[in-house]
Amino acid sequence: MTHSANRTFNSSIKIDVLIPAIEKDLGTLPYVIDSIRTQVKHPIGKIMVVSPPSKRIQALCRRKNCTFINEKRVLPITKKDIRYQTKRTNRSGWLLQQLLKLAGGNLTKRRYYLVIDADTILIRPHVFLVNGKTVFYCRNWSRPEYFRTYKKLLGTKPTASRSFVAHYMLFDKSKLSRLKWKIEARHKTRWYWAIIKKTNKQSYAGFSEFETYGNFVKAHYPGHLVARSALNKSCSSTPASLTREQLFRMAQKYRSISFHKRRWYIRKTGLRK
Repeated sequence: MTHSANRTFNSSIKIDVLIPAIEKDLGTLPYVIDSIRTQVKHPIGKIMVVSPPSKRIQALCRRKNCTFINEKRVLPITKKDIRYQTKRTNRSGWLLQQLLKLAGGNLTKRRYYLVIDADTILIRPHVFLVNGKTVFYCRNWSRPEYFRTYKKLLGTKPTASRSFVAHYMLFDKSKLSRLKWKIEARHKTRWYWAIIKKTNKQSYAGFSEFETYGNFVKAHYPGHLVARSALNKSCSSTPASLTREQLFRMAQKYRSISFHKRRWYIRKTGLRK
């Protein structure tokens, strides 16, 4: 492992984990769950898989000792309430998954919960709390629309010099509650309706839960975070096709691998408009 990997210590703070998923994620989801148990250096409470009703995902949860949660229990809205249709495709489910992540605090009694995408596996040890500070894994590029939506929601420009979109993030429920309160106070409606309304429906990627929460923490709790490079590798193969030796070699350079099936997901240089 590299020097940065060797600096990862264990934490005694217990966290829960939330993974939003749908059936198309079944090829990666078992590996995501295994990587959490192997690479997250916190005591793990519940691993919750939030999904539409699915016997296949429920069966996987039983095999992996995870908690299946019907997404209808998490928010009082469904995909049909969002109406996010671009010229190319319907993005309502994509936005709903982000709202489910932000609503995840309602599913846990713990202060902290980790959210991870169902197509991303961790290949190095991760710790998310160091000396009372949240560790954010960051990258150097993002999408301008994320920042435009942040300004519409909160009235200020984001100030972080790096992007918080790393496909996984630890949420502190007290900070997240303050973010939601500020959005609701500004827009006089529930936080999820405000996000739905202010997201540009002409954009294929109009909102980021990770970019919004990370920039809010940076702005309001500047001494409460530590930034580390995400070192995420986008991969077009499947986790089942990778050998242990290949994973070991990747871990010399990367912290995580994302098995994106989205052709649009290409790097855009720069962080701002």
